[in-house]
Amino acid sequence: MKEVVPLTEGWSLHHNGNPLPATVPGCVHTDLLAAGEIPDPYTGLNEREVQWVGRRAWTYARDLAPADTAADSHERTDLVFDGLDTAATITLDGRELGRTRNMHRRYRFDVTGRHGRLHVEFASAYDEAGSVRALTGERPNVYPEPFQYIRKMACSFGWDWGPTLVTAGIWRPVRLERWSTARLAEVRPLVTADDGTGRVELHVAVERTGSGAGRPLTVHASVGGVRQRVTVDGTRAVVTLDVPDVDLWWPRGYGEQPLYDLEVTLVEDGPQERRLDSWHRRIGFRTVRLDRSADEHGTGFTFVVNGVRIFARGVNWIPDDTFPSRITPERYRTRLTQAAEANVDLVRVWGGGIYEDDAFYDTCDELGLMVWQDFLFACAAYPEEQPLRGEVEAEARDNVVRLMPHPSLVLWNGNNENLWGFRDWDWEPALEGDSWGGGYYLDLLPRIVAELDPTRPYTAGSPWSGSWDHHPNDPAHGTHHSWEVWNRRDYAEYRDSVPRFVAEFGWQAPPAHATLRRALPGEELAPDSPGMLHHQKAEDGNGKLNRGIARHFELPEDDFDHWHYLAQVVQARAVAAGIEHWRAHWPVCAGTVVWQLNDCWPVSSWAAVDGDGRRKPLHHELRRVYADRLLTLRPGPGGPALAVINQGAALWRATVTLRRLRADGTVAGHTTVEATAGAREVARHAVPRDLVPDERSGKEFLVADADGLRAVHFPVPDKEFAYPAPRYDVEVVPAGDGGSVEVVVTAHTLVRDLLLQPDRLGADAACDTGLHTLLPGEHVRLRVRGAGAVTADAARAALFCVAQR
Repeated sequence: MKEVVPLTEGWSLHHNGNPLPATVPGCVHTDLLAAGEIPDPYTGLNEREVQWVGRRAWTYARDLAPADTAADSHERTDLVFDGLDTAATITLDGRELGRTRNMHRRYRFDVTGRHGRLHVEFASAYDEAGSVRALTGERPNVYPEPFQYIRKMACSFGWDWGPTLVTAGIWRPVRLERWSTARLAEVRPLVTADDGTGRVELHVAVERTGSGAGRPLTVHASVGGVRQRVTVDGTRAVVTLDVPDVDLWWPRGYGEQPLYDLEVTLVEDGPQERRLDSWHRRIGFRTVRLDRSADEHGTGFTFVVNGVRIFARGVNWIPDDTFPSRITPERYRTRLTQAAEANVDLVRVWGGGIYEDDAFYDTCDELGLMVWQDFLFACAAYPEEQPLRGEVEAEARDNVVRLMPHPSLVLWNGNNENLWGFRDWDWEPALEGDSWGGGYYLDLLPRIVAELDPTRPYTAGSPWSGSWDHHPNDPAHGTHHSWEVWNRRDYAEYRDSVPRFVAEFGWQAPPAHATLRRALPGEELAPDSPGMLHHQKAEDGNGKLNRGIARHFELPEDDFDHWHYLAQVVQARAVAAGIEHWRAHWPVCAGTVVWQLNDCWPVSSWAAVDGDGRRKPLHHELRRVYADRLLTLRPGPGGPALAVINQGAALWRATVTLRRLRADGTVAGHTTVEATAGAREVARHAVPRDLVPDERSGKEFLVADADGLRAVHFPVPDKEFAYPAPRYDVEVVPAGDGGSVEVVVTAHTLVRDLLLQPDRLGADAACDTGLHTLLPGEHVRLRVRGAGAVTADAARAALFCVAQR
């Protein structure tokens, strides 16, 4: 049987001629940080102090003893790297084993009988990119860094939410594999389901040793109690398993996520069968397709899973750490659980990051989170000449095969914004006919997917209208990225259009207060303080934040806490405005994918969960607007409209109470509406004219309540509304679970967007809910865990609301 020996110990990193202890998997920055050679680049302005690291060459080394690579009872010993970042030369005992230039591939070298000093010498990524650029010529991109000339995590060169920390290192596991006769070189399961029967068509490739050529080999496979075996014809075999009465895998909210163990074993035939190698994955049976049919509204983009049409409730995912070797399986599970808790059912892995570790996709399989996987191209024109073209093809083949067993994976996407950039960002004339990546997205990648994984749909890019007959970002055709609103407009203008599928949109806000305090120690916080500006990477980011606030509120002067609160409120309101509007137009609009779920360091950004893992108010708002049942009041030219949105499988009969209220809480009019929304349907109702608030007065608003859900409509910006000075009582009571408390807030006036910031009670504290609007006499119970003992005064100091200064 094959023997696997991890090589995690004994590594050193050579720094100025001196060896430092090295952690593998890891990277140069984390090793230098552990040795005290650099400051934490996430803190203060330290990012600037470590720029030299990415411009140096680095060497990792360790010894391979004779026993490590000796044949012993095996014929062959391979040195296997799951990830090298990025341009590396590998030598053993002074002799070169090979060279690499791709962070996103796996590598294998025959080291049978060889031993000595193993060196992995990394060139500077800048030097490698410069060498490739000299061969291919210049190509445009959206950032002044050369990430399109090297197959490396693009955002390590910085982004409008990320630091410039250009890494190098052995970032994924490395091991020795000892084997004889033959090994499983590739296992590619095509998993389908039809009329209650699951089918696994296993395409198996084997590698043989010299002595193994011609030996009789058999592949044994089993799943769901069904077993099959087939003889290997040379180096290939296909095994088909039909599993009756399978339980289907469903996205979360649509059903369960049963997973089946798929076992593959390679054996040598003979008087006594000899096991040579084995492979195991968990799979799920389901069907997935994209409905891209033309209709009277344009060209659709609707996911259909197991025959059910789905409004995708999505978030975009970026690497959860600029140093991805630090992302553990537990951290993946924590962050993806936060997504599931926000009622998310789709996670888009964005094309400027990495193909994530299997632990990411395993967790998505279990949680029912559909995965939209970008190929790794983002916001640049990519040369299609060698040496990049061969790397792109090898990378794509490697990762399609690695990831295709996961039932959560529902879409391959060719790139992020490059088709749009070619047509709309002045790339086309600048290129003057040079290659830019179109051949990858429209030819190479779809051919690879069709060959290796025909069970899943492929789309050429995001955004993409489906053909050059329409603008790549045409909202009426295919996927759309909505960035004009954040960049230039008020969030109310999300309601001006109904795209077929909104694959990116979002609004910025600063991270939690405790995150800022940790990341900017000793700084007197202000929107424009040095650390705040350094941890704001978007072009004119603070200007856009301030203009977003000022459209609705008086912009606070010399009051950072209130500015911080209002920025987070506007972020939550903005995203909610878009989702409520687009969900109300299902099935014309078939999904929203918020930019973004997570951060890779502490920064002001579009994330719902900040760089320290703390939830912003946006996270709680996503849980509300992504729930199966949603009540909305959407402004319109004829007054607000009521939408009763039901994404559940059961009929929803709702008695909706509509109240026209004055600022002092008195009722100016009320009625009830009997609304019926069928499964996966939206019921729309006009608000009676006599209940439409008088926007000229600035003293009236509308409230809709049904089944514990609430929607509010204020016809004027907050700064024009006659809010009373908010008055409320605060009481703290034990929650009854021994580790939490409940902060009970009872309103005596209208209290708009009440928010408890739990990290002000304790750095590790968390609250179960976000923004609340209370009417006079109403109360809300806010459960806080991780804060220890909390007084009413401390709780009051952590509470914020509109009109409270």
